[in-house]
Amino acid sequence: MTGSELAWTPPPYAEPDRFSEHEVTVGTGPLAVPGTMSVPRGRTPGPGVVLLAGGGPFDRDETSGPNRPLKDLAWGLAGRGTTVLRFDKATFAHRDVAAASELTMTQEYVPHAVDAVALLRRHRSVDPERVFVLGHSMGGKVAPAVAVAAPTVAGLVIMAGDTQPMHHAAVRVVSYLATVLPDQVPPAAVETFRQQAALVDSADLTPSTPAADLPFGLSAPYWLELRDYDPVAIAAGLGKPMLILQGGRDYQVTVADDLARWRTGLAGRPEADIRVYEADNHLFFRGAGPSTPAEYGTPQHVDPAVIADIAHWLGCDEV
Repeated sequence: MTGSELAWTPPPYAEPDRFSEHEVTVGTGPLAVPGTMSVPRGRTPGPGVVLLAGGGPFDRDETSGPNRPLKDLAWGLAGRGTTVLRFDKATFAHRDVAAASELTMTQEYVPHAVDAVALLRRHRSVDPERVFVLGHSMGGKVAPAVAVAAPTVAGLVIMAGDTQPMHHAAVRVVSYLATVLPDQVPPAAVETFRQQAALVDSADLTPSTPAADLPFGLSAPYWLELRDYDPVAIAAGLGKPMLILQGGRDYQVTVADDLARWRTGLAGRPEADIRVYEADNHLFFRGAGPSTPAEYGTPQHVDPAVIADIAHWLGCDEV
């Protein structure tokens, strides 16, 4: 089980009779994590995809209230001929990892992602030359670094991958929420994030800066790495196919603040396919009007157009 069952039901586009699922272990030793592999039935070896969840201690389904966007993706893609591996983040499976004072984004994501790529490449249902990494939100931000660490990765699918420095994005997001939810987000919260972001930017940030003084309570080493991490520059140096997807209604990762950097940094590169889904929010759920956190509490599913586009881009036989 990955979190509480809540109210999740399979999306309409899922065809569970076309694939099977089994449990796997990703990594070795005390920090190994459990995962699920979704395997198409009766197919010749085809593409494989490793799913990476967003920032925070997410389970393998990226459970958000009653919603499980990574499970939507896994079931939608597996029914179309792609073997999909998703796994609990180490910060979910091992809570001491989340509390570690030396934790960085690389440590949180890359070792398990590299192990997951290797696991998929060995599976009988997968063409080892067609293993891709699909990352959502921070999972999309870190995906280029995974491709550097695992050079056999065939390409990347980046869904709402943030490129604006995360401490600046935090100020922008909390300012937006203070506008649309003034009863829930007071001006003092905005000022707190401004002060924390200023500390991240300053020369006063050192490895020993208390996490309590920094955005989201993340460690100083985490912020020191993020401050110098440029996913667009890394992606531009890969020379690998990339599908970059963005929700038009996303207030956390936006067309103006984040997608613009992908477009500029990858301009003129035929290997980069960039698409915007105007009605979709951060979780790629369709809706209308300004997006708010309340949307995540309503049972929904990843936009079927997103599933179809990813499957087609991966070269699945059945789309």
